[in-house]
Amino acid sequence: MFWSDAGSHNTDATIDLALKKVEELGIKYMVVASHSGATVKKVLSAEKNINIVCVTHHSGFKNPGENEMDDATRKILQQDGVQVLTTTHLFAGVDRAIRNQFGGVYPAEIMAQTLRIFGQGIKVAVEISTMALDAGLIPINEEIIAIGGSGNGADSAIVIEPAHSNHFFQTQVKEIICMPRNKKPV
Repeated sequence: MFWSDAGSHNTDATIDLALKKVEELGIKYMVVASHSGATVKKVLSAEKNINIVCVTHHSGFKNPGENEMDDATRKILQQDGVQVLTTTHLFAGVDRAIRNQFGGVYPAEIMAQTLRIFGQGIKVAVEISTMALDAGLIPINEEIIAIGGSGNGADSAIVIEPAHSNHFFQTQVKEIICMPRNKKPV
């Protein structure tokens, strides 16, 4: 499914398509990008029979020392059985620090830009899948659904069998469930 444009206005339809694929394939795990918790709350309101991992922005992403997800939201999600992961982004980390300090482009940033050819949401979905696997929150060698977006909300969903970051190129994107045709958010 292609949305005409990227952006949060696709969130509900993206979640609906992802949940249909959960049913169709018998998927047991879903990884959802959500820095505020709003997108993962929408998944929770529609589905209770899947293991959900919410991957947030790392602390300090927006402002030094701050986490964008408030403690109350994190607690509610965890009480609803959601595992919340806040950690360094796979395609950022120290490569971005080197670029910010000295300029230039480094391998992880090249990988991220290459995935952005498919859109920011697809890049995010691939990235958070590996992050969740590296954290031990999803099983190895199992297809999962990953949902990402282009800023706020969700506009992309994939079926993916992620690999650990140290074997990243063994990752297999099995299906693109949905993504925006025009990659720039409106």
